[in-house]
Parts: sequence; C-alpha cells; structure tokens
Amino acid sequence: MPRAPVVRIGTSGWRYPRWRGDFYPKGLAQRRELEHVGSRFSTVELNGSFYSLQRPESYRRWRAAVPDGFVFAVKGSRYVTHMLRLRGVETALANFFASGVLALGPALGPFLWQLPERAQFDPAVLSEFFSLLPRSTTEALKLARRHDDRMSGRAWLEVEEDRPLRHAFEPRSPSFGEAEDLLRRYGVAMTVADTAGRFPLFDSVTADFVYVRLHGAQELYTSGYTDAELDAWASRIRGWVADGRDVYAYFDNDALGHAPHDAVRLAQRIGAVGGS
Repeated sequence: MPRAPVVRIGTSGWRYPRWRGDFYPKGLAQRRELEHVGSRFSTVELNGSFYSLQRPESYRRWRAAVPDGFVFAVKGSRYVTHMLRLRGVETALANFFASGVLALGPALGPFLWQLPERAQFDPAVLSEFFSLLPRSTTEALKLARRHDDRMSGRAWLEVEEDRPLRHAFEPRSPSFGEAEDLLRRYGVAMTVADTAGRFPLFDSVTADFVYVRLHGAQELYTSGYTDAELDAWASRIRGWVADGRDVYAYFDNDALGHAPHDAVRLAQRIGAVGGS
C-alpha cells in the first residue's frame, strides 16, 4: 500500500535571541533550544549551511538533539547559488555534500537552493545544475568523494543506507516563470514563497512534494500571519495532500519573533503538531 502523504511544518532556523523567554522557556540553555524545537515541530530548516560549510560534528550534534522522525531541510551553499550562480559548481557541490550533511542519516530531508533576485532564468545553466544534483544518498556520497583539498581531514564520506533525496528551488526573478517545465523534467520542487509581494509567488506544483516558505504576508520577514491568512494556507496544504503530495512548510517571519508561534498555529489547523 502507498504511504499517506506527510505534512511537516516548522521554522527557518532556531537560534534567535528574540525567541528566548518567549517561544523558548525562560532560562532554557541555548544548547537545548534545538531540543525544544524538536519537541514542538517535526522539522526545521537548517540555514547555517547556506552561509558556510558546516562540520560533520555539528550535523551529528543537531541530529542527536531531536527525536526519531524529525527531519532537517538543508539550505544549499550560497557559494553555489549566489557567487557562482550555478555555473561551474561541481567541485563546490562535492565540498558541500562532503561537509557532513550525510551525517544526518534518516533526519536528512529536502535541500533548498535559493537564488538571488538578480539571477535570471537560463535554461542551459539550470539544466546543467539540476543534472548534477544527487537523487539519492549513494549518489551524494559519490559526488562528495570528488571534493577538493579544502575538505581534506574534515570530510564525511559515509551513508547509513541508500535513500532518495529531494531538492527544492527558490528563484526570485519573474523570469523563472518559464522554468516550470524544466523543474518538472528533473523532479525539482518550485518553492511556494510568500514574500509580501516583494518577489514572485510561484505556485505551480513541479515535483512529488511541495516546499513552502512563509516570509510574511504583509511585511517581509516581519509581519505575523492573521487567522484568515493561516486558514488560507491550511486549505492549500490540504489540497496538495489530497493530490498525494508531501508538504514541507517553514516560517521565516522571525524579525519580531512571529515564526514559531505562526508555525504552531498552522500546524494545529492541519493536525501536524509534534512529529506528524
């Protein structure tokens, strides 16, 4: 029997001073903040990997802090997306996958690749990039083994089992409205990103799962979501689930601390609290 679709709702990151004494209980040690997130949600978006290559011991520590069944979405390196702009990235990708992401084991969820607004749709560049992305942990290991000297002595080159890998793509230029057929061809999810109208909201389903980022409906990264807005997102999620698709949704409206509370409220609306 095919398994039922899974909905996971969480936040983009977890280390925010404003959450302390609010979402995080007063006096909670900083080293236990991820543990608290794991007690409230079934997923979180790992953003440190976007800014720099993390180390295997960090991934192992994060995995140990959350319960079985919890999943990390991992944001791809900005060196790949923002500096190289997806061109000539094979070694950079090898370094990224050698940095320790595979140490997450069964807690490894989808990868998110976010482009800057200035990046324009180029079908040849995008097709080449998508063809390099590993579709399983075994493929990721093969790619990781091609790392350069930068990773010598710090590479993680192990997998516990061969598992499929998923990728989501978040462009910020309207030109990527032409990319949907290409994403479908490669099975990459076009991220549904709510950005208070700052960037395009692409809502076409291009893969067997849906990846949602909620940056704020009224003010980017800042405004909280109203009951009506959350009801609308809950309805959309139910529709995707009815079509047989898993859904990952992450709140990134953390400037004033709304993200974790909005995540709880949305999860409650669709019964996706605490590991569902």
